[in-house]
Amino acid sequence: MAFLWAYALLINAIGLILMAVDKGKARRKAWRIPEKQLFLVAAAGGSGGMWVGMRMWRHKTKHRSFTFGIPAIFIVQVVAILAIWGNQLPH
Repeated sequence: MAFLWAYALLINAIGLILMAVDKGKARRKAWRIPEKQLFLVAAAGGSGGMWVGMRMWRHKTKHRSFTFGIPAIFIVQVVAILAIWGNQLPH
């Protein structure tokens, strides 16, 4: 169980950092992180960190795929975690 918590913390930190890095690159008009890669990190469990990063740095907030996609991925992940956790409880 500790491994899962460590993974969740790490992947969400990566998501948060990626949003900060991509925002910085956007400001400098530099090479950007591909959106496919950002969604891959979100799907791997980093959606919470990415959602916080979107709000914190106002990044990708005009892209409908992000404003709806990242929160949707987050909600699906939370529901899945709660369902799995609920099945672990004694009946």
